[in-house]
Amino acid sequence: MSNANLLIAANTVWVVIAAILVMFMQAGFAFLEAGLTRMKNAAHIAGKNVLIFGICSLVYWLVGFGIAFGDGNGIVGTHGFAPSVDALLAVGQAPYSFFTTIPGAGAYLFEVVFAGVALAIVWGAMAERAKLWVYFVFGVAFTLIYSVTSHWIWHSGGWLFGLGMQDFAGSTVVHYQGALAALAGAILLGPRIGKFGHDGRANPIPGHNMPYAVLGTLILWFGWFGFNPGSTLAVITGDKVGYFGYVALTTNVAAAAGALGGITTAWLVLKKPDVSMMLNGVIAALVAITAASGFVAPWAAIVIGFLAAAIAVSAVPLVERIGIDDPIGAVAVHGLAGVWGTLATGIFAVPALASNLATGDGGLLYTGSFHQLGVQALGLVAVGGFTFTASFGCLWTLKRLWGIRVEEHVETAGLDVSEHGMWGYPEFYIPVPGGYGTESHGHLGVTHAHHPPAEPEQVPVPARPAEEAA
Repeated sequence: MSNANLLIAANTVWVVIAAILVMFMQAGFAFLEAGLTRMKNAAHIAGKNVLIFGICSLVYWLVGFGIAFGDGNGIVGTHGFAPSVDALLAVGQAPYSFFTTIPGAGAYLFEVVFAGVALAIVWGAMAERAKLWVYFVFGVAFTLIYSVTSHWIWHSGGWLFGLGMQDFAGSTVVHYQGALAALAGAILLGPRIGKFGHDGRANPIPGHNMPYAVLGTLILWFGWFGFNPGSTLAVITGDKVGYFGYVALTTNVAAAAGALGGITTAWLVLKKPDVSMMLNGVIAALVAITAASGFVAPWAAIVIGFLAAAIAVSAVPLVERIGIDDPIGAVAVHGLAGVWGTLATGIFAVPALASNLATGDGGLLYTGSFHQLGVQALGLVAVGGFTFTASFGCLWTLKRLWGIRVEEHVETAGLDVSEHGMWGYPEFYIPVPGGYGTESHGHLGVTHAHHPPAEPEQVPVPARPAEEAA
């Protein structure tokens, strides 16, 4: 075997391992989102991560991968749909000439898990009130929307790539996009029942399991070591061997700073060191460093992470004040932190690292020029305008035709039983042998104080939803 083939083999092993790490982030989202929502929706919220990744994987293979990374023009890829065996095994050849370090199949696996993460973000702000079928339809639509902007920024023929936009692993492409679609959904769905009082003030609806949210955050932090370092797509980047190790370092110190920034900001703004805000700080920092991880010095990564956490924690209550119900904080944590990370790259990018990656120029701090910052801002405007308009238009059409929000009695009962005919925590709601409220549970058979079990005939039966009012 030649040295060139050995290098391709090493690259492929690394990229596949990184893809597996990113795929595991779906477990992180499942725990995080289920933990931050109510127990009557826990199975629904967690299970949708499996559903949407299944939908995304098939749509991306059939169409999305070709749109994003197939040979084409500056706007969209026009080749590589439903790829053949030969196309998936080839390296650096049409229809995927962009991938010169790994075969097409390895590239598909790595890129599809990113599409899955973007789609997972979308449902955070739509949690606890969206109809199940909307996951199917909008899951298909958003995978295609995501693929178009992926081509703009990440494909060497994309128009924003040609301008030198720096988005190493997707602060814009993945997180900002996901948050914009989530925002569109939250606006069209409206707030959950009881979220806002008659005076317009937000009522807290706490999640049911903070340890789940902590575990989900740690899994996401872990998976991010595939997300950012894996985006090198090779074990040699430019003239640097093992450059992915450096990317892993900047990713980690940013997240660490985010944890401290999140809990400190919560302490100052909310007067309590809120654990959920610490978690938001970690994720916001990871979101922000995603664009910058290959371009900035470690000290800049710490600054980016800390400020991202401060921005996100401060923005969560602000989003509520304008009447938007975002149960997971997707708009603040993925959206605003994504904006900050994209712009921060244009400020802090080290010229030598930009040169090594052959993407864009040094940032404002080093060059005194606003050029790179301007390119970053242009990318945000273009991606934001396209993604929000397309997402809002799609969801608005679905709302007008069929309705996208569950009926009031369905939302009140919980999506677990209404949409799936089951409970995530059955013994809290129905008689279960050995469960709460039975003789075998404790010596006195005490009924659970907060969730007395209902009689079997009292369990709500899913009704066919009526048409939603326009």
